[in-house]
Amino acid sequence: MLFRSEVRGPLILGNKDYRQITSDIIAPIDNKTPGWWKVAMAVSVTLAGIGVFALYYTVRYGIGTWAVNNSVAWGWEIINFVWWIGIGHAGTAFSIFLLILRQKWRTSINRAAEAMTVFAVGCAAIFPAIHMGRVWLAFFIFPYPNTRGPLWVNFNSPLFWDFIAISAYLLVSASFWYFGMVPDFASIRDSAKSKLKKAIYGFLAFGWTGSTKEWLRYEGLSYVLGGIAAVLVVSVHSIVSTDFATSVIPGWHTTLFPPYFVVGAIFSGFAMVMTLMIVIRKYYHLEEYVTDSHLNAIAKILVFISLIMGTAYTTEVFMSWYSGNPYEMFTFFHNRVTGDYSFMFWAMIICNAVIPQAMWSKKVRSNIAALFIISLIINLGMWYERFNIVVTSLAKDYLPSSWTTYSPTWVEICIYLGTIGIFTIGVLFFFRFVPMIAISEVKSVLKPTEITEKH
Repeated sequence: MLFRSEVRGPLILGNKDYRQITSDIIAPIDNKTPGWWKVAMAVSVTLAGIGVFALYYTVRYGIGTWAVNNSVAWGWEIINFVWWIGIGHAGTAFSIFLLILRQKWRTSINRAAEAMTVFAVGCAAIFPAIHMGRVWLAFFIFPYPNTRGPLWVNFNSPLFWDFIAISAYLLVSASFWYFGMVPDFASIRDSAKSKLKKAIYGFLAFGWTGSTKEWLRYEGLSYVLGGIAAVLVVSVHSIVSTDFATSVIPGWHTTLFPPYFVVGAIFSGFAMVMTLMIVIRKYYHLEEYVTDSHLNAIAKILVFISLIMGTAYTTEVFMSWYSGNPYEMFTFFHNRVTGDYSFMFWAMIICNAVIPQAMWSKKVRSNIAALFIISLIINLGMWYERFNIVVTSLAKDYLPSSWTTYSPTWVEICIYLGTIGIFTIGVLFFFRFVPMIAISEVKSVLKPTEITEKH
């Protein structure tokens, strides 16, 4: 018998025992590398190579190779930075908030969400560094001792705030992810037949034996890191939003930005979690662990957040009208709604606030292909949202003489494609060499007494 929820039913299908769970989840690591994995890795490496070349081209010839100008000083680089940060933040938020709320259905999904955080934040970190122009001066944002002042060179710079917040979040998230895998590394170590594999995973397991004392310390560490990361999830994206909100540019000067950015980040991250979990269960045949009920629960959360995003979009437009400020009204009604960038605005509305409402239907939530498509649409819509925030406010500001339009160059497009390749490489290595589902946590939703009775 399995642990059953009165609401959701069994969390694991197939009447599994502990040994079956371990063998099923470790199987992708022990088996030969599948052909689709090799093809996906080849495509990802190609994209990453294109991105690396574009980065070299940027450093070699300067940011004049981008389409940014005196009016639109922030282009695709900042758009993609905020987009990747959003995806990264929600991954850990998904795992941590459900852990704190003691939601058992998270056990099959949290590992992939935490891995996604690390890879996405790593991709995001590329953009602020190259946006400086002189990459070799990036050390200015590090807290190193110097003779130029009592503290740091640009202590009051928002860029410094970003560095401190994001690096702290990355450290805590990576720690939370890694220490959560220690018991699973021990399981692989104990079942490995190869001496090399046994030595590698034994080193990664830190000598884990599974004693009661170790489990108590493990659970205590999980809640401590989870509590710290829960605060950082909210604070970090709030800090990112202040990069915009501290200005007087129309469309940015609003107190709505901090919660707006946090909710948007969680929205895009949850959609990416759904995308990854559908891929995992399809190609690794883990339908008994990542069940329709898990995807159904994520879909319900996405519907709820979609309503919040629609409310935020409506609030923005209403406040621009209610303010009576001609510059704010021009930005929203004549630049976003009906202007040169109206496609981006309405694509944002349709992708984030309209299409996700289809998941009110149980038939849609039960259709895996539909959920996969909707999750991709949401991530596309969140990218459009970042474009609207960054570009439309800068393209036409207070001075008509400085008005301009913006469209990316091939260098900017290639850098973005490169980060997608880097992210996918990280995810593929994660699929291949790390248990993509938390073995120890999945076992915790089984009743030991009932398993004993089964035998």
